[in-house]
Amino acid sequence: MPKITKRFVDSLRPDPEGKDLVVWDDGLKGFGIRLKPSGAGAFMVQYRNTHGQSRRLTIGKLGTLTPDEARALAREKLAEASKGADPAAERSEARKAMTVAELCDWYLKEAPKTPGPRGKIKKASTLALDRIRIESHVKPLIGSRAVASLTLKDIERVQADIAAGKTAKARREEGRGGNPTGGKTQAARTVGMLGAILEFARRQGVIEDNPSRGVHKFPDEKRRRFLSIEEVRRLGQAMREAEAEAENKTGIAAIRALMLTGCRRNEILALPRSWLDARARCIRFEDTKSGAQLRPIGTEAARYLSERPERKGCPWLFPADRGNGHFIGLPRVLARLCTRAKLDDVSLHTLRHSFAAAAAEMGFSELTIAGLLGHTVPGVTARYAHVPDSALVAAADRVSARIAAALDGRREESADVVPLRRA
Repeated sequence: MPKITKRFVDSLRPDPEGKDLVVWDDGLKGFGIRLKPSGAGAFMVQYRNTHGQSRRLTIGKLGTLTPDEARALAREKLAEASKGADPAAERSEARKAMTVAELCDWYLKEAPKTPGPRGKIKKASTLALDRIRIESHVKPLIGSRAVASLTLKDIERVQADIAAGKTAKARREEGRGGNPTGGKTQAARTVGMLGAILEFARRQGVIEDNPSRGVHKFPDEKRRRFLSIEEVRRLGQAMREAEAEAENKTGIAAIRALMLTGCRRNEILALPRSWLDARARCIRFEDTKSGAQLRPIGTEAARYLSERPERKGCPWLFPADRGNGHFIGLPRVLARLCTRAKLDDVSLHTLRHSFAAAAAEMGFSELTIAGLLGHTVPGVTARYAHVPDSALVAAADRVSARIAAALDGRREESADVVPLRRA
């Protein structure tokens, strides 16, 4: 039997016959590794309880614990067993008693440091939104329930209750996104998140089954609202008036940047100055919703972003009013501007839709628009290039120029547009 060391663990390969591979340590009796055909593995201990029954207890996943840490933990568990304790039975009872609220709190603690199936760790922004949904919907509805007692019907009842507004509160804008409202879309997304939490716990060995498997989620009713060019002019007029009356200048500037680029909210608000390549007319994102990416932007957008004033010691193009973080109060600024411009049902994502709508009115293809928005497009490898695609940059030039003209109240240079019908 080998000694379980880091070098040995790194050399382990799945069984070629597709069976679980079990290896025991030659130095600590009862300490071993189980490696599944998928490549996932875990440290474990095996012992006999006071009734002479053989027990196995998983003590940690490969990659989460080092062999030395696992060995120390194994020694503790084996010592407990030698004194008459039954760690495996105790864990089983603890799992049965764990509430949904406790499981969610465990998830929020573990997810930031545990890679998923593709080796990626969830972003802080995603976890912040998860926390809002957990506190607003999951805990009030089933937080006190034992996880082991949950059924598929319970999960679907949670979805129905959220959709019916049982957990809805007065709408409030959150700096990092999300709100505690109800509705079918919020219900479907919350149940999707809950299913992901349960699956995460199952993969980590905290629970045995995921009761949300097979749940029928409500369709995601995506908003199709966009601003017409006339509405963009009204918004631009409101921005000029508000800036003259001491509205937050950083917020107004961020809204203009969103309009000119079609970027997502945090792609602009959390944009380090170092990622902007004004000369190549692109943003070199190290991380987005779709991963690392090179995003083309128009001349108007590149010039506007490059002219943003710098704050000493602050890396962000749109810094917070206080401290070294980036600006987060954008929803409130947009709400005040829309009230001034008499625009209804406008969210920050509406600005992204408006950029896409302007591009569509100018006759650009869906593939081109997808490239401008940074969507993942099968067969397109632009994200790996060192310079942005010239055709996309040309398209971004025309779209951003048209939107800039509307925001500034200037006359359009080109009339090659086909008005879109609202969905």
